[in-house]
Amino acid sequence: MRILFMGTPDFAVPSLEILDKNHEIIGVFTKIDKVNKRGNKIEYLPVKQYAIDKNIPIYQPTTLKNDEIVDEIKKLNPDLIVVVAYGKIIPKSIIDIPKYGIINVHSSLLPRFRGAAPINAALMAGDKKTGVTIMYVAEGLDTGNIILTRETEITEEDNFETLHDRLKELGAEALIEAVTLMEKGENESIVQDDSLATFVKPFRKEDLKIDWNKSAEEIFNFVRGLSPVPCAWTQDEGKTLKVYQVKKYDKVYEEGQNGEVVGKLKGKGPIVKVNGGSVIITSAKPESKKVLSGADLLNGNFIKIGNVFE
Repeated sequence: MRILFMGTPDFAVPSLEILDKNHEIIGVFTKIDKVNKRGNKIEYLPVKQYAIDKNIPIYQPTTLKNDEIVDEIKKLNPDLIVVVAYGKIIPKSIIDIPKYGIINVHSSLLPRFRGAAPINAALMAGDKKTGVTIMYVAEGLDTGNIILTRETEITEEDNFETLHDRLKELGAEALIEAVTLMEKGENESIVQDDSLATFVKPFRKEDLKIDWNKSAEEIFNFVRGLSPVPCAWTQDEGKTLKVYQVKKYDKVYEEGQNGEVVGKLKGKGPIVKVNGGSVIITSAKPESKKVLSGADLLNGNFIKIGNVFE
């Protein structure tokens, strides 16, 4: 099958790789390159780097809502377009081109968590399972019919990074299964139940700030759902403290207020009072410093008992 691939980040690479091994990739559409702030050098994004290594034609339009781009895709004449974390809306003028349509790998069990950041959202919500959905691309946001889904358990040890890496491999496996079904004409799809839909908007900086009035469970899920990116944060004496990991602590402190550093656990980190309980900060990055363990935060006097996080 002649496949045109659209994707950008690391999450998309396993899907591109498995398609490349089993089908003809006639081109890759990916976002424009980023400039490294430190060295002012262009950094190739993961999908582009794969395409360079494999000599696959690369296209990097700023928009798909362009007649020249539509005409170019028509000339390529793909049997199927596959979209994985591309980051651009696909217009109807392109959706109607391929023989088999356009399918997408979405990192949630649709219709739950349509939109941006579904992996973060599943963790932050405290879900016990998530997965990937292979779906047809429609004009609405993640509203297309579902070809298949595959699930995975969310464990207490998971954070965004571990779950992301598991889902990118699961997505690739589900994708090749779906494409095989399409070739056989066995790709029956089901309509999403819009009444069950939830949405995730792109994060703003203020969305990432820890609310210490939440429970230990809620704060634990919030922090791990954003770790290591885009990362939860709080204010400590007017400076930003990025928090990468907290652990739930079973001790309730009567004294102090929520967000106050009420104690320390040797070798673990500072203890913060929260609603109905407490948490231990076990990994964080003080402003202008490197990421430190909870023990090093205490040893270096970066977090002091009695401080109240804003």
